[in-house]
Amino acid sequence: MEPVLPDYSDCCVSKLVPALLGVSDIPSCFSEDIFLAKSIVLLVLDGLGWEQFRDNKKLFPALSEFSGDLITTVAPSTTATALTSITTGVPPGEHGIVGYRISIEGGILNSLRWSTGNSADRPDPYQFQLMPVFDNQQPKVVSSAEHKGSGFSNAHLRDTRFSGYKNRSQLVELIVDSVNTSEPFVYAYWDGVDRVAHEFGFTDRYFSELTECDQMIAELLQRLPSNVALVVTADHGQVEVEDRMIGLTRDLNDLVSKQSGEARFRWLHALPGMEEDLIQASKETFENSAWVMSQKEILEAGFLGPLVSGTVRGRLGDVALLAREKIGFIDPAEKMPFELITRHGSLTKEEMHVPLLSAVT
Repeated sequence: MEPVLPDYSDCCVSKLVPALLGVSDIPSCFSEDIFLAKSIVLLVLDGLGWEQFRDNKKLFPALSEFSGDLITTVAPSTTATALTSITTGVPPGEHGIVGYRISIEGGILNSLRWSTGNSADRPDPYQFQLMPVFDNQQPKVVSSAEHKGSGFSNAHLRDTRFSGYKNRSQLVELIVDSVNTSEPFVYAYWDGVDRVAHEFGFTDRYFSELTECDQMIAELLQRLPSNVALVVTADHGQVEVEDRMIGLTRDLNDLVSKQSGEARFRWLHALPGMEEDLIQASKETFENSAWVMSQKEILEAGFLGPLVSGTVRGRLGDVALLAREKIGFIDPAEKMPFELITRHGSLTKEEMHVPLLSAVT
């Protein structure tokens, strides 16, 4: 199995917003009728990978009628990184949100919670995320009210006109109201698929969430005025890992100062002078279940994009463990409110392929 590389030059989530805002060339994966519409709604369904959509198409009678195909997300295939690439229109090597947990001076930043465990150490999101969002056009954004004013929102949704919802029906109302008040572009985000999958796996709760998302899309198609493009995509897919979590060996722990990233794209940071030893030992230990790569190999392969600034390189580890099998790598310092059943972050097709589907009312 080979890793799925992000298609940064064409059909990647990082290319969507610049094209929809009319500030870049149109990727080959877009339907041309989108750009004839009077308004465009971009709806991001967190966690709905292409493989999961394809395998459960019977639950998507409305969305299955849309035109489109799969595209790739970015690397790592995780929410904070991908959402920031969607809103900035650039790969992670340029915006700097390079994972769920990011190495910073003095500790690790949880990018979604924007927490280091010590509020004094939290970086300014306006400085830590290095790129403008939405081409500085300040569009209407519809997202959960819980996210308003958070550190991560200030990093990837800064200076937008934010409208917060408390439930799915309010999301629909806010999108429809925005279009009816002549908004030319609306960005909307729903995290239910990802949230349910993490907690319950691919079970009846997950399938019910998929059904409700399709009903939401059907309602939008019914209620939006004519000549509005509804574009649906996602930030990543996911795989069921359950309890297949692997810790580092004692020999590896003796070479590591800390870890960052996430379970399926785990960065190991070497103790001073131990970089080469860590690379060799990691490959010997995990090459049968993961793509084990040095930072240099990650950068040369272009996983984070063609441009990676020195500032961003400083946020990476020395060795990356990219899970190839349905496993994750344990970081004892990473605390979760519950044990995740599904995970993402690596470069398998289940995680990297996401839908790009559209319809015009």
